[in-house]
Amino acid sequence: MNHPAMSLRIQAACSELIWAARLNLIWLVFTLAGGVILGLGPATVAAYTLARRHARNESFQVWREFWTVYRREFVRASLLVLPMALLAVALVGNYLYFSVLGPGSGALRVATFAALLVLAAVGAYIGPLYAHYELPLWAYIPKASLLALTRPASTVLLLFALWAIAYVTAAVPVLAPLISVGAWIYLNTWLCLRFFQENEARLHSKGNS
Repeated sequence: MNHPAMSLRIQAACSELIWAARLNLIWLVFTLAGGVILGLGPATVAAYTLARRHARNESFQVWREFWTVYRREFVRASLLVLPMALLAVALVGNYLYFSVLGPGSGALRVATFAALLVLAAVGAYIGPLYAHYELPLWAYIPKASLLALTRPASTVLLLFALWAIAYVTAAVPVLAPLISVGAWIYLNTWLCLRFFQENEARLHSKGNS
């Protein structure tokens, strides 16, 4: 066995876990600082922005850069994130309500679950898109919807990653305030950056053909 190589891999994995926990902490602090409702949007966008920079191996002061993005994107981020968050809360509430009603509401429960899946698929692209591309605010949801529809394999992988983190968090709830959100944002960003690169390369090759 190559023990030095294995040690380096373990060290790298631990470093990424620490980064995810750190990102989770700062996201939580700034979300709470905005009273949750006002803090959720800018904190989420700032977390995705820093996750993108970390994935690109950039060096930066985490708390200072987070605050800079949080303050700069406060209004735009809220306009982007809050409607989707409110819709998600409404759909989850409806799903739980229909589940309590029993078999008679099976069709409504299935329809609500399908709507949640669509929202999750589109939402999985929103944060990385916002951090990676400069688009008009209204263009992010259509662009994310197009990616979710035209890249089914990538979308399924993102949904599986989201489900895995949610499943582990449900089994061990203490992870929620410690690492879960940071882990999702980091993994989501890391995956999407690769999907974006593949998509850009494919479009570029089509343009040259």
